[in-house]
Amino acid sequence: SYESEWFMKYRSPLVSRYASKEMAYNFSDRNKFTTWRRLWLYLAKAEKELGLPITDAQVSEMESHLEDIDFVMAAEEERKLRHDVMAHVHTFAHCCPTAAPIIHLGATSCYVGDNTDLIMLRDGFDILLPKLARVIDRLANFAEKYADLPTLGFTHYQPAQLTTVGKRACLWLQDLVMDTRNLQRAREDLRFRGVKGTTGTQASFLQLFQGDHEKVEELDWKVTEMAGFKKSYLVTGQTYSRKVDIDTLCVLASLGATVHKICTDIRLLANLKEIEEPFEKEQIGSSAMPYKRNPMRAERCCSLARHLMALVSDPLQTASVQWLERTLDDSANRRISLPESFLTADIILSTLQNITEGLVVYPKVIERHIRHELPFMATENIIMAVVKAGGNRQDCHEKIRVLSQQAAAVVKQEGRDNDLLARVQADPYFTPILGQLDALLDPKTFVGRAPQQVTRFLSEEVRPVLEPYKSNMDVKIELEL
Repeated sequence: SYESEWFMKYRSPLVSRYASKEMAYNFSDRNKFTTWRRLWLYLAKAEKELGLPITDAQVSEMESHLEDIDFVMAAEEERKLRHDVMAHVHTFAHCCPTAAPIIHLGATSCYVGDNTDLIMLRDGFDILLPKLARVIDRLANFAEKYADLPTLGFTHYQPAQLTTVGKRACLWLQDLVMDTRNLQRAREDLRFRGVKGTTGTQASFLQLFQGDHEKVEELDWKVTEMAGFKKSYLVTGQTYSRKVDIDTLCVLASLGATVHKICTDIRLLANLKEIEEPFEKEQIGSSAMPYKRNPMRAERCCSLARHLMALVSDPLQTASVQWLERTLDDSANRRISLPESFLTADIILSTLQNITEGLVVYPKVIERHIRHELPFMATENIIMAVVKAGGNRQDCHEKIRVLSQQAAAVVKQEGRDNDLLARVQADPYFTPILGQLDALLDPKTFVGRAPQQVTRFLSEEVRPVLEPYKSNMDVKIELEL
């Protein structure tokens, strides 16, 4: 029944609640086992081309049954045999009786297992990279729009010298661009395990080809090419080196760190009411407090990013304890850690795209915060103006110091607004520069080269990274939950 199927057993929320259809399918049983069948087909085709007694009828039979997997039979076979690969060999052989004698010929379980994993990792990167590019594109548009909007900078989460809203977004973008390069490099570094045999020596294939080393190497290359890889690992044990999994999950964990930082910043700015993530018209922020607009999307990203960062410890430990040519204690762990890393990365990128497509900026709130802090920051400019008007630098410094302390006491002890500017205007000492005060306190004069940095950064380092993904830019994300 529907209830027993959906509600009576645990389902991972990564798939049931969050992940995209394409990433969920990439790590599905359907995709996994049809890929196994394709790999058996590639092997048979290559062995036939190199002279083994395999017929066109056997190859055609395999080709016609790549998709029609009897999962019930496979499960029964696995219960009986306690071996997932042989269960699917038997299930494939059942619908391919003519090809049955040559399915999996010369191969070991890792021929289908490891090679399928490498295909899934490659395809997983191919799903993630356009999504990451879309996030960068949306954030680049945001940075360009607000390139010259002054805002308080923060160091130690205390007000510091002004920056711009767009320049701050470029700090986020710089990390995302680094992540793009990391993911591209990890994807390009992936090789195929290829046709290596039980302990990686290719002994079974050397026997099949009666000692012909060139044919064994050609077999390895033909299958690698059919699977869409440019290279295979020249040496393996029974498995490809589990350091490959480390390299793969490290770049995803690094992406998780980036997204956590960005979304934490958004949450902090939401508290200041300077920036908010999109908020639906009928969305409820709190069951108890109707006025609340909680940054739930950014919070979700942070929550899942922590999981993504934690997952990298799995391949680190797995690689370190693989004895000699291989031990099977990698298997159960990898069934969880590899798919979950890609599923989690997929979710946080989709959510972050949704956030960056609808970020709301409140310039008046930002301006008010600047007004509260700017008089203190402008004291050096005021001193310079007084000196230029003929005043003494040390005398002016002392005057400003005393007035600043008085204004700070008003802010901290009385909870009132910063009145340093009014104190300066009321002190006859500053009469010669009163006409310059508005110019001296213009926020745009405090942002340095931030707008110019934004323009150059977007032009030289961001837009070029997006070029390979231009055809994927129009996809919008609607979050169901």
